[in-house]
Amino acid sequence: MDTLSYILDQFVNGLQLGAVYALIALGYTMVYGVLRLINFAHGDIFMVGAFVAYLFIARLGMPIYYVFIITMFVTSLIAYFIERIAYRPLRDRYGISYIDAFMLAAFLAYFLVALFTCRLVVAIPSAVVAAGLVKFLTGRNKGKSFKPVPKISLLITAVGVSLFLEYFCSLKGVFSPDYLAFPRPFEVKAYDLKLIAITNIQILIFAATFVSLGLLYFLVYETKQGQAMRAVSHDQETAALMGINIDATISLTFTVGAALAGVGGILYSMAYPQINVFMGVMPGIKSFIAAVLGGIGIIHGAVIGGLIIGLSEVFVSAFISSTFRDGFIFIILLLVLLFKPTGIFGKRIDKV
Repeated sequence: MDTLSYILDQFVNGLQLGAVYALIALGYTMVYGVLRLINFAHGDIFMVGAFVAYLFIARLGMPIYYVFIITMFVTSLIAYFIERIAYRPLRDRYGISYIDAFMLAAFLAYFLVALFTCRLVVAIPSAVVAAGLVKFLTGRNKGKSFKPVPKISLLITAVGVSLFLEYFCSLKGVFSPDYLAFPRPFEVKAYDLKLIAITNIQILIFAATFVSLGLLYFLVYETKQGQAMRAVSHDQETAALMGINIDATISLTFTVGAALAGVGGILYSMAYPQINVFMGVMPGIKSFIAAVLGGIGIIHGAVIGGLIIGLSEVFVSAFISSTFRDGFIFIILLLVLLFKPTGIFGKRIDKV
């Protein structure tokens, strides 16, 4: 009975971890489904969500339900600007907007002050000139035909955005490069159900994941915006001819995925209450593996893949060794790519 109870406890722990991976994997699979882009900065959005929640809980003592709403809004806003500034210019090759140039100037001015100790009277004009030059150079060829941007350019940009978020957030004036203890907003209680014990943290994780997935399915399958997402995912050119705003749909996809990552950041931090600016690296990679395992671009595939990865990691740690848990996940990725590259729910498409 003790052995069975231990196995069931590890099963619940695996579902807890897998639920978080599923929330992050949904962001990967949604963006890939619409844009055919692996957004490797998505794991760092998850990290930003954890730090935003930390600030509002530890510094302001805000109730947890407000923290969820604010964190989702902040991570969605960040993802929106990332898509506008980093990805859209490469996608349409028409340059950046004035809003993008303003944001770029703000970032450049901050770096000049924070990293090079420039005075504001020097940093602000320099940043404005640099942003204006970027605006001019990227917009001067508008209206001319271009060849499609190589996919490797988008991939390198995604890696660059990921590194930018990590090291930008490590600056003392932003968050912190140190490990921080994440404050739990309520006392942790365990409930003994004879064969298993479950905590209120785990109940919250399962409930939040279930509600998030329900709202996502409603958005994708019951609303016009979701219909537009599915149309753009199927064929962008035809969707545009039908009057669908492609850019707005892609931005919505990024923001929804980022909101789910923000929720995942809060839940992960409450379950494992220690955060740092690089905390999104491994969960982001494992969530990407989960999306590939389930069939990247398929919503329920990301959920099932996340649960499988979470259960695998916990059971390997519990019954073999915690040293091998990460390696085992990459073995899963290797086997999937060798024998079922489209994932569990993916379908093979033969190009004629």
